[in-house]
Amino acid sequence: MMLWEEFDRNEIFVIAMLIIIYAIFFLMPKLFPRHITLLFLLIGFSIPILFDFTIGGGMLNFYQVNDSNAYELTDVLTYFNFAPFAYFYIYFYVKFNINKVTFTPYTIGWTVIGMVLEAVNKFMNVIHYQNGYELYYSVIIFIVVLTFTGLFYELVKKKDPTF
Repeated sequence: MMLWEEFDRNEIFVIAMLIIIYAIFFLMPKLFPRHITLLFLLIGFSIPILFDFTIGGGMLNFYQVNDSNAYELTDVLTYFNFAPFAYFYIYFYVKFNINKVTFTPYTIGWTVIGMVLEAVNKFMNVIHYQNGYELYYSVIIFIVVLTFTGLFYELVKKKDPTF
């Protein structure tokens, strides 16, 4: 793994986002026990890695993160940017008291947020589509991942006595 191919706007953007996202995360009132917080941060970190190693690389190779198909330090930092978003999704899920009726609109709203953030990342050269991939293909990925995250939260809530 190299540091980076070139230190330019995508690296600056990733680092700036890290600072902003984690500042928000640490300034928000705590809602969950520490182990639940860590669990959802881990989900937010690991799901992008899963996609990066399946559709982002290998035989499909639909996108490139940052400056090259080789892994850079900034790629890892990009994964850390995703971690708080899973937490934020669950945080506001609880704060807004999402239920079976409001789950679909809530998930669609977060899908729109995800699409906007992906478009910004594309504009800032953090992500580069290749082999025919288009931004709107990500809609299904966001819906599936967010639905999984919400259902996983419901399972954890049932199984964990600290709630």
